[in-house]
Amino acid sequence: MIKNVCVFASSSNNLEECFYKDSAKFGALLGRAGMNIVYGGSRLGMMFACAQAVKENGGNIIGVMPEKLYNFGVGNPEDCEDFILTKGMRERKAKMDEISDAVVALAGGFGTLEELSEMIVQKQLGYNNKPIVILNTNGFYDDLIRFFDTIIRKKFAKESSQALYYVASKPLEAVEYIQNYIPGSIESKFVSKT
Repeated sequence: MIKNVCVFASSSNNLEECFYKDSAKFGALLGRAGMNIVYGGSRLGMMFACAQAVKENGGNIIGVMPEKLYNFGVGNPEDCEDFILTKGMRERKAKMDEISDAVVALAGGFGTLEELSEMIVQKQLGYNNKPIVILNTNGFYDDLIRFFDTIIRKKFAKESSQALYYVASKPLEAVEYIQNYIPGSIESKFVSKT
């Protein structure tokens, strides 16, 4: 059963309003569905909008933040059920992965892209079999999804790689996918035959 959902998202406060709205809508749906958010622990941007909406709708917030960012004064420990400080970004990602049952990438910058890519590779190699969702608000990820298709079409990844992630256009679609997720057999394809 999916309980803790890791959410990667922008920490910018200077985006179009539609991104914050979708982020809050997604968080509200998570909270109402009895799920918690595992996120970057900040009071900024889409990640904060999502976390606040989770809490306002009955879910818990688990924040994971590197000490360096916390020392900038952007942490949100007061709203978190659990707030975890890490030495750096790599430890942060590892902790978020460890304590989550699903992964959702909302719109974001280079950090979100890097986090999403790592989780797809982890699943590709059989280190996890969690649902991975890309919430494509306002077509934000259209170019990235086309690039993923190019990677597969030009045989840099197998065609079966498309099953590693799911692209949702609306928050409700993303939550329904997580709720109905049935782990596939991706892991078994990477077991050594020697």
